[in-house]
Amino acid sequence: MEEIRHENVEAYAYNAAKKGNYESGDSYFTVLTDEYFICSVADGLGSGPVARESSQVIPQILKEYHHETIDQLMNRFNGLMMQKRGAAVAIFKVDFKKRTLEYSCVGNIRFYLYRRETDEVIYPLPVMGYLSGRPQKLKTQLYTYLENDLFLIHSDGVDLRNPKAMMRRAGAPKRLYEDILASIQTGDDATLISGSLLH
Repeated sequence: MEEIRHENVEAYAYNAAKKGNYESGDSYFTVLTDEYFICSVADGLGSGPVARESSQVIPQILKEYHHETIDQLMNRFNGLMMQKRGAAVAIFKVDFKKRTLEYSCVGNIRFYLYRRETDEVIYPLPVMGYLSGRPQKLKTQLYTYLENDLFLIHSDGVDLRNPKAMMRRAGAPKRLYEDILASIQTGDDATLISGSLLH
């Protein structure tokens, strides 16, 4: 478990390889500054080293270009998928000053934002397909967030029956993380990040 703690965000991340594989085809990467928090999850097509090669585009780009817009970053990810298998990719950026969360996804990564104050879940629909280096239509969405909103992002190796009920019951990101790990049975590459937006 990787733990991320800051006055504005608290998060917990899990990544595991498919049974029998040494390397996970999933990758995730986070960037945390005093102005913003970026989190991205990629699920490389297939499994093992070939899938990992595609998903590792994410940290490669974010380390250097995290100051760019979500669309610019998604286009950079896509550009580096040429001659690779490709990957499903989701990314979100939390702007602490504007209190906004911007989200974009191509492929089967799931994201949920749970508003405890109103008991509603925001579930942005992804663009179908995957990043492959070919021209890709993007659908970036912008939301405002409230203090203590919970978020959850996960690859398709994590199969959840009722995410809203789990988020409501957990109330806090570490409990949500622990509840999901206790409930999932996965033989596939699996990545999940649960978190809370604090201020």
